[in-house]
Amino acid sequence: MTTPSSPSSPASSGLTADAAAPPGCPAHRGASLGAGGLRRLYGPEADEDLAGVYEKLRAEHGPVAPALIHNDVRVWAVLGHSENLHMVRTPSQYTRDSRVWSAVKNGTAGPDHPLAPVFTWQPMCSFAEGAEHQRLRGAVTGAMAGLDHRGIRRHINRYSNKLLNSICEKGEADLVSQFAEHLPMMVMLHVLGMPEDYSDRMVQAARDMIKGTETAIASNAYVMEALTRHVVRRRAQPEEDFTSALIAQPQQLTDDEMAEHLRLVLIAAYEATANLIANVLRMVLTDPRFRAQLSGGQMTVPEAVEQSLWDEPPFSAMVGYFAKQDTQLGGQQIKAGDGLLLGIQPGNVDPVVRPDLAANMQGNRSHLAFSGGPHECPGQDIGRAIADTGVDALLMRLPDVELSVDESELAWRSSILSRHLVSLPVAFGKRPPQDVTARPVAQVPTPRKSWEVSSPMPEALAPPAAPEPQPVASAPAAAPAPVRRKGAWRRFLEWWRGY
Repeated sequence: MTTPSSPSSPASSGLTADAAAPPGCPAHRGASLGAGGLRRLYGPEADEDLAGVYEKLRAEHGPVAPALIHNDVRVWAVLGHSENLHMVRTPSQYTRDSRVWSAVKNGTAGPDHPLAPVFTWQPMCSFAEGAEHQRLRGAVTGAMAGLDHRGIRRHINRYSNKLLNSICEKGEADLVSQFAEHLPMMVMLHVLGMPEDYSDRMVQAARDMIKGTETAIASNAYVMEALTRHVVRRRAQPEEDFTSALIAQPQQLTDDEMAEHLRLVLIAAYEATANLIANVLRMVLTDPRFRAQLSGGQMTVPEAVEQSLWDEPPFSAMVGYFAKQDTQLGGQQIKAGDGLLLGIQPGNVDPVVRPDLAANMQGNRSHLAFSGGPHECPGQDIGRAIADTGVDALLMRLPDVELSVDESELAWRSSILSRHLVSLPVAFGKRPPQDVTARPVAQVPTPRKSWEVSSPMPEALAPPAAPEPQPVASAPAAAPAPVRRKGAWRRFLEWWRGY
């Protein structure tokens, strides 16, 4: 599968001409290895099965393995669950500040590197340490503390209904391009206070800038320009939104710091949630047991979301962490200035913590999907709310939704950072639009009233003949059955979800 995650120019990506060789030939296998025989985490083999590359690295080197990212820049791929947690929780040994990275110092990971928008140092909390990290992180968490989460769920419900109204009369849709990719952007731009900037261009730029493509830098510039304009607007005219709350924090962030943190919140929440929604819907549509558990009440949508965070985390890895000093990790000698890859996906399937990958992980939140330590994702609750409310609304509105292609026809785009579905085509019964401000209402097909049975009933089971009817005095009409009042738990769920 060809993906936009690797540059098309061999010279710019570190690939040789062998990369164009067909799969299975010796040249193709050689293209997956770089200098010193190290495995590449990009290129043909990685695009086809990056999880398989991680497992090869685990078998060859253990929980921490040497590998290559774009332009054949060397990093340590951290594959073990406990090793990843140790790295993110030990700021005395590892930092997110890429300025200490040897590859940045010698220019091999310069500003023109395909992943530069991801690892280049910026004045924001995810790259800061110590007191500066506390200052910037405190501003972000302070602004988030003031968000009305019930109000946000109401808006998620409204945007979900709006998207579903655009497809419900057609009876078919692509749930990736028409739902999963748009709902998180609509919600996050509303949270930031810039719904007028919502567009297909913003959606595509957000997906493009983290893939390591040749257009990633231009997409990053487009997003930053929109965010910078918004900061200027909100300084002049504050509103009740996250941006205004961030401006009002006592840390007094500069315009550059404001724009960088808005990008961090927008892009991280958008990409993670878009992938999460698509992954949960795919599991519901392709795994009968999974759907049966949801339908039968043995599993809630939030529990389904959590299971997906284990099996298919929205971000498969993060570039990166950097060693402050010589140290050891997973049996490997790490030198000061070395770069390390936070291996979220391989850490989640580490056989040490998950010897049986088929085991149910409901209720277990010890996955690495939101990282950990001082840099753990501060907006993870918003992402969860968008995913479980959006998926719940879709399944309520379209209870008969089914995959319209064979599961084997589904395709993914992969990069070092994430893996997401290209499309999820479905079919369902056509329905009229619904008020976007209303609670999603299930519209189950009307049960059949007449049945034709071709085989006669056995005589032994045949009912006795009905007696002749006798005239009786007319009786008063029966009183209508009382309407059953909703239980306390149902009323609480509807209140919590903002209905």
